[in-house]
Amino acid sequence: MGDSDSSALVEYGIEDRPPLGRSILLGAQHYLTMIGANIAVPLLLASAMGMPTDATAKFIGTFFVVSGLATLAQTTFGNRYPIVQGAPFSMLAPGLAIVTTEVAVVGLPTWNAKLLFLQGAIITAALVEVAIGYFGLVGKLREYLSPVVVAPVVTLIGLSLFSAPQITAATNNWYLLLLTLGLIVLFSQYLDRRSPIFNLFPVLLGIAGAWIVAAVASVTGVIPASDPGFIDFGQVTNVESALYIPYPLQWGMPQFKASFFVGMFAGVLASIIESFADYHAVARISGIGAPSSKRVNHGIGMEGIANVFSGLMGTGGSTSYSENIGAIGLTGVASRFVVQIGAAVMLVVGVIPAFGQLIATIPNPIVGGLYIAMFGQIVAVGLSNLKYVDLDSSRNLFIVGIAIFAGMAIPQYIGGLDGYAALQSGFENVPLFGSILGAEVIARTVYIVGDVEMAVGGFIALVLDNTIPGTREERGLTDWAQIAEDEGAFDSALDRARDRWSRESPPMSGDD
Repeated sequence: MGDSDSSALVEYGIEDRPPLGRSILLGAQHYLTMIGANIAVPLLLASAMGMPTDATAKFIGTFFVVSGLATLAQTTFGNRYPIVQGAPFSMLAPGLAIVTTEVAVVGLPTWNAKLLFLQGAIITAALVEVAIGYFGLVGKLREYLSPVVVAPVVTLIGLSLFSAPQITAATNNWYLLLLTLGLIVLFSQYLDRRSPIFNLFPVLLGIAGAWIVAAVASVTGVIPASDPGFIDFGQVTNVESALYIPYPLQWGMPQFKASFFVGMFAGVLASIIESFADYHAVARISGIGAPSSKRVNHGIGMEGIANVFSGLMGTGGSTSYSENIGAIGLTGVASRFVVQIGAAVMLVVGVIPAFGQLIATIPNPIVGGLYIAMFGQIVAVGLSNLKYVDLDSSRNLFIVGIAIFAGMAIPQYIGGLDGYAALQSGFENVPLFGSILGAEVIARTVYIVGDVEMAVGGFIALVLDNTIPGTREERGLTDWAQIAEDEGAFDSALDRARDRWSRESPPMSGDD
């Protein structure tokens, strides 16, 4: 079993280091859980920019390299939680808005110019995120966050992908999706006590089993080329080089525009809210207390640094990923060391195009089955925070219910609008405040943040929980305080370096 601060459901705690061979497989499993999103974001951006095929391959590889390095930085110098960093969907909306705007840079093709403006927006917005984190602004909010707020926010992380096309597409291959889901359930719930292999690797075994079936069916013609479950092996061999190492400013010098910064900063705000909830979710599922303000601040600050690096490398940003939190719940493996091994796997995949192309052959129906298993687990983790609150209180039930419902309904409305201009025109007609609310910066921010389920639900729960009368016991703050991480329990990288220096430095003599 894991360390003493882990719950009975955790096989390997945060500080545990499984044997290297096992860690490599466990790390690869963590990596596979986020493969769908980390490929989807660059593909969407590349398509919107009109990026050529050879550049797209390098673009995707760069995303994996950035993801691997950001994960190593976060797990080593940031919040030190076992959480993967990857391409954020919260920053995708402003990213698409930027790359679909007509811009030009002398001497460069249009797609390259658009990418440079995207880089500039990410870098400037990320610098503000660094300040928000290391100046402690996010950590101060922790005083106003009870389990009544955290529960619906984490729950909405899990519910945010219920309508993902990998799950709900009308043309989906449901046989393959259900096979993937069935294998994961079989290994993680029914056979987990039969063998440590089934207990530790249900996701890896489920993906591998479904992929083999899809591969055989594709080769034999059972699955036609038009089916979303078809695997095209031709794309694995269709790589121009055996090795590509991405580097900063590989696409050119970033370009800056104020309006692009405003839109991207709204996406960064949504990312911060999502990451805050992710920190609570990973702490809860890892069997430890809620994160301290200091740990939260260092986590957000490091995400800002990773976003600056992402902008310099030319990708779409970086944030904490919910996918591997669900994997922790399924496998009980919360080891930081394992996630760092997974980050090393990302680096290898990022610089060897053939590996990335092979991973990219995982069909959408398999990814959909994976999503159902993992994000369903996150929904349950979010709701489990309610064990600390008074569930006989109509106040608490009202706040949680309306936060979850509105957190799903409002983004559906926002998503149906034809851009932020539709909001802007409506805001301009608001009596007395139309001139203020109708400003582009306001409309753009509301449009982007309002499209993120956990941001909407979290804001509603935060306001209601801190304005509707309720005792600390009723809100769960009393019980939560007893298990929350002490502010002095988290040592940052600077703290550890200072302690190491003080131990290794010889004491000054009185004669000096």
